[in-house]
Amino acid sequence: MTAATPSTLFPQAPESADAVLEGLDPEQREVATALHGPVCVLAGAGTGKTRAITHRIAYGVRAGILQPSSVLAVTFTSRAAGEMRGRLRQLGAHGVQARTFHSAALRQLQYFWPKAIGGGMPRLVDRKIQLVADAAAACGTRLDRNELRDVTAEIEWSKVTQTVPADYPYAAAKAGREAPRDPAEIAHLYAAYEDLKRDRAVIDFEDVLLLTVAVLQDRHDVAEQVRAQYQHFVVDEYQDVSPLQQRLLELWLGDRDNLCVVGDAGQTIYSFTGATPDHLLDFCARHPGATVVKLVRDYRSTPQVVRLANGLLAQARGRAADHRLELVSQRPAGPEPGYTEYTDEPAEAEGAARRIRELIDAGVPAAEIAVLFRTNAQSETYEQALADAGVPYQLRGAERFFDRPEVRKAGVALRGAARFGGNDSLLDDAVDLPSQVRAVLSGEGWTSEPPAGSGAVRERWESLAALVNLAHDLAAARPGATLGDFVTELDERAGAQHAPTVQGVTLASLHAAKGLEWDVVFLVGVAEGMLPITYARTDEQIEEERRLLYVGVTRARERLHVSWALSRSPGGRANRRPSRFLDGLRPGTTPTAGRTGPAGGGGVERGSAGGPGAAPRRAQRTPARCRVCGRTLTDAGEMKLMRCEDCPSDMDEGLYERLRAWRAVQAERSGQPDFCVFTDRTLVAIAEAQPESPAELSRIPGVLSRKLRSYGADVLAICAGREPVGDGGSD
Repeated sequence: MTAATPSTLFPQAPESADAVLEGLDPEQREVATALHGPVCVLAGAGTGKTRAITHRIAYGVRAGILQPSSVLAVTFTSRAAGEMRGRLRQLGAHGVQARTFHSAALRQLQYFWPKAIGGGMPRLVDRKIQLVADAAAACGTRLDRNELRDVTAEIEWSKVTQTVPADYPYAAAKAGREAPRDPAEIAHLYAAYEDLKRDRAVIDFEDVLLLTVAVLQDRHDVAEQVRAQYQHFVVDEYQDVSPLQQRLLELWLGDRDNLCVVGDAGQTIYSFTGATPDHLLDFCARHPGATVVKLVRDYRSTPQVVRLANGLLAQARGRAADHRLELVSQRPAGPEPGYTEYTDEPAEAEGAARRIRELIDAGVPAAEIAVLFRTNAQSETYEQALADAGVPYQLRGAERFFDRPEVRKAGVALRGAARFGGNDSLLDDAVDLPSQVRAVLSGEGWTSEPPAGSGAVRERWESLAALVNLAHDLAAARPGATLGDFVTELDERAGAQHAPTVQGVTLASLHAAKGLEWDVVFLVGVAEGMLPITYARTDEQIEEERRLLYVGVTRARERLHVSWALSRSPGGRANRRPSRFLDGLRPGTTPTAGRTGPAGGGGVERGSAGGPGAAPRRAQRTPARCRVCGRTLTDAGEMKLMRCEDCPSDMDEGLYERLRAWRAVQAERSGQPDFCVFTDRTLVAIAEAQPESPAELSRIPGVLSRKLRSYGADVLAICAGREPVGDGGSD
């Protein structure tokens, strides 16, 4: 594991509210300073959405506009909530609640249960699958392992969509769900499951949301108390909100509108759980006057990876595709994505493991490499291949870092050493924090060299090694830090679920990889029948599979390897073909029919609600019109030219050629393709407009503030018939 720089792992909190805004791009700054009224942030993959919303909260708190205890930020996973709490802590915004929907609802339910319902709150069951099995047995129904899992999923879907047992057959048919058993039978099992829970006085996680909604709806006094506590709401990953979560959010809000939602319809991949992007796509209809900010500057991936990601969604269809965001990479050029075909799945796994071994030998940290697949069942083949190649790995979706037995034991040992270290002979020769931590953890199984092979022993060592590396990072950031300081840091991280990085290649399903990123990503099994998966038959299901591949592609920062196998096992029939989603994107193929309309660019749309008491109006952009014929422009390319494609051009051809020659020089100096400096259309627009000032140049679409700073002086000089005034290309 390469140690992160102190400024990354342990940064000092900004000195002032204005300092919180430093380093944000113009659109991120718009998010951070839009602290009142409804705000909708449409954020593409890698565009810094978490950075934008955490800086928004921190700026509001540090400027005294938001009270920390009045802010509730909600997201969908404990890891994401923990990351948000960790970032807010680093920004000096202490006291802000950042939780999952379930965690926030559970706290409220536990607090208000005696007052609203009375008596003791029922026990919460972590896993409902055993209860479903017991309900099936009570009904005389035999379910195998897979059926048991599928029926459990149907019950979960029913509850988050607020469907009662009697309505399940109709609701499932309307939603196009393929029930694992006869819908009437599932409805019967669902009803038996609910009866069994009541008999045993237990509730499940969906009940937490349902009961909280019921309490807030039925008890006006409780609802008012909650609304008095929380005045401002931030919802991350809003495209994944279920109808039940949306109802809870509405009850939290009441008649107020201090709500900021963040999402990307192009990353909707959980519709099978009841999630729907409709709440995101309909936000402005429900909240007229909302401010809409689009984040499309991709800071994560190279232009080559971004081009593939944009190409995937360019062929998409459906409502989510109509609102797609076209990403613009802000990184230097990198290698083109690689595409490899194998004879069978074991050969594919061995090929990936061999390449990974080469990358690690060349200096790429194992923790910066991931292998992503469509189903968890694909994992075993890659586990074996990596073990055979001597490559350490970790499975994503395993227990949380601070819940691991070895980490809990290490924490106890470190606390004891911090308290009584003066009497511990282990620490006699330890002169600084890292050596103290190494000495303590050596008693827990840590060694300076990793154990051979893989498996549980190696995983335990990797956990302890992550703690050792964290001690080095803390010591580098805070010279003189003590063992007590380290224990305090661990406690704070455990509370925030802000785990240190564990060495090892990550193996994960595409669903589990959401929200993560690596330098190198291997997308494996990208074949028909797997992506899209066999049971994806409707147009909506196929499009969700496309979005799932898009999520996988956008996990890669620098290198992306895409592969597929022609057969499942050695000697099998080679009847598989690469995924249709790659048609037209990998070399030698032509695109499938799809949508070709313009994608959404970045920018801000400000809502306007008129004067006090006036009926709010929906925010709209001023329509772009052709400067020649006056027709409204809708195509992104025409909007960049500020005229219809077929309207006469008044371009200065000589100026255009001088701009092209200058662009070639800049591209060569920066090692980027020409279009990363300015696209052809932008150069045409410049040659037609012939701007004379920075203000005139900035009004040309495609000349963003960063490019204006980098190249503005040169471009204006060329337009004026002079030689470029500087080298250009520096940010």
